[in-house]
Amino acid sequence: MNPTRPRRPATRAVFEVAVICALPIEADAVDALFDHHWDDEGPPYDKAAGGLNAYSAGAIGRHNVVLAHMPGMGKSNAAAVAANCRTSFPNIKLAVVVGIYGVVPFAPNGDETILGDVIIIDGVVQYDFGRRLPGRFARRDTLLDALGRPNAEVRALLAKLKGLRGRKMLRDSMSEYMEVLRVEPELAAYYPGIAQDRLFEATYRHVGDGMLCEECGCSGKLVPRRRLGQGSPQPVVHFGLIASGDTVMKSGEDRDNIAQQEGIIAFEMEGAGVWDSFPCVVIKGACDYADSHKTKAWQRYAAATAAACAKAFLGHWVPSLQPGERPAGPWFFVPYPRNSSFVGRTATLRKLQQLSIQSTSQERIALCGLGGIGTAERFRQAYASIAQECQVPGYDDPKTDVLPLMKKWLERKDCGRWLMVIDNADDVQVFFAQQKRPTDGSSSGREGNLGYYIPECSHGAILITTRNRQTGSKLTKGKCLIDVGEMDEEETAELLRTRLDGINTTSGESSALSSRLEHLPLALVQASAFMQENCLTIDNYLQLLDKSDQHFVDLLSEEFETEGRDSETPHAVAETWILSFEQIQRQNAFAGELLSLMGLFDRQAIPLDFLSHYSEQLGEDKIGDIELTKALGVLKSFCFITEVQLVTKRWLSKKGTIRRFARQALLVVSDVYRYGNYENRAICSAYLPHANAVLKLDITKTDEEMVARTSLLDCVGGLFYCQGQWKDAGDVWAQAHPATLRGMNNLAMAYRNQGRWKVAEELGIKVLEMKKRVLGEEHPSTLISMAILAATYSTQGRWKEAEALEVQVMETTKEMFGEEHPETLDTMASLVTTYWHQERWKEVEKLGLQVLDMRKRVIANLAETEELEVQVIEARKKLLGEEHPGTLISIGNLAWTYWQQERWEEAENLMLQVSEAKKRVLGEEHPETLVSMGNLASMYSDQGRWNEAEKLGLQVLNIRMRLLGEGHPHTLISLADLAKTHQKLGRLKEAEELGVKVLEARKRILGEEHPHTLSKHPDTLISMAELAHTWKSQGRLEDALDLMQTCYRRRQQVLGQDHPDTASTLSFLTEWQEQQDNMRRGGDNKDRR
Repeated sequence: MNPTRPRRPATRAVFEVAVICALPIEADAVDALFDHHWDDEGPPYDKAAGGLNAYSAGAIGRHNVVLAHMPGMGKSNAAAVAANCRTSFPNIKLAVVVGIYGVVPFAPNGDETILGDVIIIDGVVQYDFGRRLPGRFARRDTLLDALGRPNAEVRALLAKLKGLRGRKMLRDSMSEYMEVLRVEPELAAYYPGIAQDRLFEATYRHVGDGMLCEECGCSGKLVPRRRLGQGSPQPVVHFGLIASGDTVMKSGEDRDNIAQQEGIIAFEMEGAGVWDSFPCVVIKGACDYADSHKTKAWQRYAAATAAACAKAFLGHWVPSLQPGERPAGPWFFVPYPRNSSFVGRTATLRKLQQLSIQSTSQERIALCGLGGIGTAERFRQAYASIAQECQVPGYDDPKTDVLPLMKKWLERKDCGRWLMVIDNADDVQVFFAQQKRPTDGSSSGREGNLGYYIPECSHGAILITTRNRQTGSKLTKGKCLIDVGEMDEEETAELLRTRLDGINTTSGESSALSSRLEHLPLALVQASAFMQENCLTIDNYLQLLDKSDQHFVDLLSEEFETEGRDSETPHAVAETWILSFEQIQRQNAFAGELLSLMGLFDRQAIPLDFLSHYSEQLGEDKIGDIELTKALGVLKSFCFITEVQLVTKRWLSKKGTIRRFARQALLVVSDVYRYGNYENRAICSAYLPHANAVLKLDITKTDEEMVARTSLLDCVGGLFYCQGQWKDAGDVWAQAHPATLRGMNNLAMAYRNQGRWKVAEELGIKVLEMKKRVLGEEHPSTLISMAILAATYSTQGRWKEAEALEVQVMETTKEMFGEEHPETLDTMASLVTTYWHQERWKEVEKLGLQVLDMRKRVIANLAETEELEVQVIEARKKLLGEEHPGTLISIGNLAWTYWQQERWEEAENLMLQVSEAKKRVLGEEHPETLVSMGNLASMYSDQGRWNEAEKLGLQVLNIRMRLLGEGHPHTLISLADLAKTHQKLGRLKEAEELGVKVLEARKRILGEEHPHTLSKHPDTLISMAELAHTWKSQGRLEDALDLMQTCYRRRQQVLGQDHPDTASTLSFLTEWQEQQDNMRRGGDNKDRR
């Protein structure tokens, strides 16, 4: 039962408190502070015969209160109203006269009072009760004429409230109630402002009757007040005597004289009329200074402060029980002690406070979050305990069923207002199972339909806590669900400070622990208990959490003790979640299957595609869209956090079903995950965390599981390869089943791109032999593997082995595609290169001319090539899109054509277009992006734009050094290009250092006998020539001559005597030798002189 409200009285004889107000604005303020209006739940209470008063009935705090509205001001009206009220409400034990008054600004003891302050009187002085004698007024103040003092009960309470703590409690409560009054604009319960609080000297009279001071121009001297200099002052409660009469005091001089004579601190007009009718308290707010300068600007504010003080006063008024009388309530029945460590949840509590539970229909509110488990038996036990505590008639009859008994009793209007909390209402089956209604009126047969026994009435409210949104929605009839989400940083920090008393913590540590446990209060309390018990710091605990997933689950499974937890409820966080898992399985079996499956994926963003695919693979038990939606609804209704997934695995292990669902998870992801290429890269990247999760599962015992795992590895490796992550691609493909040809071929490609030639060769041989055996020697896939292996041999300088494979590929492609097919021409060109490396010039000439003639027939000249490339670009744009890698390759080919024609501007525009597009599509550090950037830098070099070439080349080099390593072939190419740029810019020392670094790296990585190391590769010969030029520029003519002579000899061997590069080398060599001879002759002439 709610402890703050009494029951609605059955008759007017139950009322014990009366509030009397003279003005409507006074009654409005009191009425606005009623906690409940009994008149809203039925007809108004009747009056005694001949009663003339008008009443409002309601509740303030724990009191039933009747508000009497006076027909006018003055003692006589007050006396008449009090008499009538006493007749109609014979058991009134306290009357509170609430309203406004004129204040004496300075009490006899010197206390300062300002407008808006409140007075609670000790006694009433009838200052106008007496005899008018010649020249003077004689007040009748004999013992028989004077009003008595308050009774002992009132005096005792006043003595308590005059104390320091009593005043503070009144002030705090008044502040709270004033906020309530300010919500209603028409009450105007706001502070009028310091400028409106004007106290003139007592001798200065108002200039014009019936006019405001501002209108008539009152300009007298104002009396300074200390409290008005402190900003916007809060109302203060004063205690003292009040002067009550039938006349309005409007004279400052008379005010001060009477105050001095009688010791009073205020003037009003109703207190004396009520004083002798009831035990009475007068509580009034100051609206003017009882002088001629009266104003109505303060009346509503003063009425509000008086009403707020009256409600605060009644909060301390405790009615006494008569002998033998049982308390009529209210009851507060909560089977847990107050949790003194409770912190936070400010936002949720504010939402609850803002909800109105004073409506004509029942208010039901559900708080949805992680919690415990409630059962039907515990619900019945709670009803029985409440029935016994409240002495519900029939509770002690063993034949009485407590469920319908309590429902019927709570629905009775004379039961009064109540609030019921249904805690841990998680199992929807407990409240809404479909069962037949019993014919005998008992609850047998309704044990699984407790929702029927939750009372429905306008005078009751129900607060439900649940972790199941479906249950919460049903119990509140879909009206009011409040999600109790994670605590914010400030709340979790406060919780940890409270729980970790004695353990030094920093804000950073608290924030890290809160984030790791997803701001879940129960988990934070459990962590705090574990740290306290084991003398750990937050950092120590975080290290345990992060050590492994198993450590995380073990820590969440630790039992702990805390306030406010049911002894029958598991205390470990993990165990409370497992109870929820089992409840889900009972409520919806397929939802339990989905939960089990999802527990083996990654924790975040599980795709609906996975769950849909699983439901479609169930054969005869295939689940339709509606059933899938309902199952997902059950899961969504439980407010789980991501860390729950780790506990799901523990649950599956305990049930012995983890292998079954692990297998299903692998099969689902393998079926849904596509091969990673440009078109699929976005969805493959999104699904990658789930692929990694199932690939970690130890389940490859059957052929089906092995195939699924291999297929998934192949697809994931494709994503890495597409993104230029060659090492990652190689690592993934290396895990694939060894019998998978595609996986092995992919792995060989990855090794080749990493510059791991030996490993690529070994795997290439293995793949080729398997393809020959499985697919045949003339299968296109077999020919591709032959070409890849041949290229690997060429890279190692093993020309004979490369030649044998290339001849076989060439002859087969001729038979399959024809001599003029592009595939055939490409294989012939590769063979020409191999002959060239072997210095077999006749074969080079013969086959080269043959290829040239064929290509001439296919494409007449370079202009036709350009035209064809433009057509290809347009076609690919339409088919693939403007930024598809295939389209960018075609644009790059056209740029190369322009480059060869020295159409620099057109070439540069296209190269920039390709480079920027690849940055957007593939990323700034993708290998293909770096190739395009390197090509652009090379074109700048060809144009002599050395500064631009250097800047771009350095950018490419730095990325390749970081991603690929210093020894990768692509990195060495960038180093060589940069050395050439340095030489052209005159940075001879840097050029020399880089040139030497490239040669040394090739010796170290490729071996002394590698063609690149022997300097027979054309690019290396160019580097040698550039280094020779660098040395000459440095004045090292002899070193330059030696290196250029070596370059010349090797170009003769590799390129032939008539090759332009050979002739150029000879020209430089002859020139430098002449320079050396001249220098020597010059030296000899000096010696002769």
